Amino acid sequence: MAKQRNEIEEKYTWDLSTIFPTDEAFETELAQVSEELKNASNLAGHLLDSAESLLTTTEIQLDLMRRIEKLYSYAHMKNDQDTRVAKYQEYQAKGMTIYSEFGQTFAFYEPEFMEITEDQYQAFLAEKPELQTYQHYFDKLLQKKEHILTQREEELLAGAGEIFGAASETFAILDNADIVFPVVHNEKGEEVQLTHGNYISLVESKNREVRKEAYEALYSVYKQYQHTYAKTLQTNVKVQNYNAKVRKFSSAREAALSANFIPESVYDSLVSAVDKHLPLLQRYIDLRAKILGISDLKMYDLYTPLSETDYKFTYEEALAKSQEVLAILGEDLSRVKTAFSERWIDVYENQGKRSGAYSGGSYDTNAFMLLNWQDTLDNLFTLVHETGHSMHSSYTRETQPYVYGDYSIFLAEIASTTNENILTEKLLEEVEDDATRFAILNHFLDGFRGTVFRQTQFAEFEHAIHKADQEGQVLTSEFLNELYADLNEKYYGLKKEDNPQIQYEWARIPHFYYNYYVFQYSTGFAAASALAEKIVHGSQEDKDKYLDYLKAGNSDYPLNVIKKAGVDMEKEDYLNAAFAVFERRLDEFEALVEKLGLV
Repeated sequence: MAKQRNEIEEKYTWDLSTIFPTDEAFETELAQVSEELKNASNLAGHLLDSAESLLTTTEIQLDLMRRIEKLYSYAHMKNDQDTRVAKYQEYQAKGMTIYSEFGQTFAFYEPEFMEITEDQYQAFLAEKPELQTYQHYFDKLLQKKEHILTQREEELLAGAGEIFGAASETFAILDNADIVFPVVHNEKGEEVQLTHGNYISLVESKNREVRKEAYEALYSVYKQYQHTYAKTLQTNVKVQNYNAKVRKFSSAREAALSANFIPESVYDSLVSAVDKHLPLLQRYIDLRAKILGISDLKMYDLYTPLSETDYKFTYEEALAKSQEVLAILGEDLSRVKTAFSERWIDVYENQGKRSGAYSGGSYDTNAFMLLNWQDTLDNLFTLVHETGHSMHSSYTRETQPYVYGDYSIFLAEIASTTNENILTEKLLEEVEDDATRFAILNHFLDGFRGTVFRQTQFAEFEHAIHKADQEGQVLTSEFLNELYADLNEKYYGLKKEDNPQIQYEWARIPHFYYNYYVFQYSTGFAAASALAEKIVHGSQEDKDKYLDYLKAGNSDYPLNVIKKAGVDMEKEDYLNAAFAVFERRLDEFEALVEKLGLV
């Protein structure tokens, strides 16, 4: 049974008092921002009165958004640490509300800005040199011109922001706070309450009965609530399709990718490349069955490590190993040490805590991390992964002004998975015995499978359900189950009739509410594979280019930022290079299997 929040040692909890010292300070700032938003409404209609007016309004808008992001960071992290607490549920709701109020207040901004002529634009830049800081920001806005609506229409959409987000919020509360999983047995035969946090360790068990019981228990609950989950997901898809339609995009995918100036061909290239390399995945799955000595491999057998080596790390050992590995970047490790020592990390699971892991915060906060720590090799990789996000955020915020002080979602997964790839390279360099090498290769192959192959499977499913809804198909649980089961069989080569529970997996994936986010895990991992190769085996110039990428934020278009670091993501080369690494390590793994006499 997971502990209650108040039973966790303080040093293993994040220190949100660095954002606001007290809840009262949060409430005071919330009230102040709300009042300033009301006053800002009189800016409407005057944006292009003069260069001074454009500068002043832009700075007021950005300043208020900066403060709202800080408010929301505090509210949602307070809520995530125990989603059962009504007070922080309310804070999160208020955070969403003030985002909506901001959207309504400044709904005039983009429509008014789109009225600027080229002559007026150049004259304003010349008259007010301070505006040149915002030139890339303005240029990006102008590229969206055909998708900006009238001020009244923008106000209506902004006002509906909370309603549009309701499906995602409902999913989060249902999945994290309301759902209760059955009691199952661990490897010692003890009864344990199944939770999101311990599910992974149970399904990784060497005991097949333990993982089978956990797997079937988990999906029995999703089967029970499949119709509710289908309704929330369908509603979310309808919102994204509706927004795309009213903004004159051909599809929700085009709308989502255009936000980061990514052509849809990048998405299609990924799916195509993965599809061509599915035989590699199935070769690994077949090898897994042989090593486990299982003639009827099931989906719940895909997660147990094949290694007999108990390669584990305590949290403290993982902190030390992470610092040792990341020293290769050649920079002062002060950011990493600060994150690890000054309570940026919420470490252990507690009852009601949000599942999974993430790096969060805003421009004016620490780059906090949420974990649900277990003493496994996988959790070491999770720590290094989230540290990659947090260091990316820290470098960007220290280097860029607020207007460029974040980075595109498209680039978000690259720093994190570059860290993972560096860790794999370093572990393989330092281990000498075959058994430990086997464990690391096993972890890499499973990680690649879970990131590149699995997330592309998710991406295919996500695009298919958006297209189906756009074409008038009702996204019933039956439709979603069948679609997901077919895709799963295509990827893994395991018959859907033999794995009936997997058809409900779509119901538990929060990323389907993130609007075409998942494909970026796959493209990010593939790009990271290329970058890690350069960092570990390349020159100092390669490392410097990578650090420049971490510092670039939104100061340039995402594809340009990563291209300067040495990866052209408009070509398939980086994807094929990643699959070449997978195949090379699969070859080595197969040789080790034979050498160790495991089949």
